[in-house]
Amino acid sequence: MGKIAISEFKAKCLAVIDEVNKTKKSVIITRRGEPIAELIPAAAKVKRKEWLGSMKDTFEIVGDIMEPVIDLNEFEAYRA
Repeated sequence: MGKIAISEFKAKCLAVIDEVNKTKKSVIITRRGEPIAELIPAAAKVKRKEWLGSMKDTFEIVGDIMEPVIDLNEFEAYRA
């Protein structure tokens, strides 16, 4: 298809959208020969992974996870 005048697009809107979806080629909509918009096919659907368990096997726990990472005596406010 390539280019289409806005008046023709208005008259055949649904057919043009179906054609873009079928051919996966964009269409430029023009007014008085100047491009004003572009109708592009939608991106392919990306299959969404389930979020529960999605981080499985991506990290490893090393050491004691309950122990503070830094020495608490370094903080003046923490000292008695």
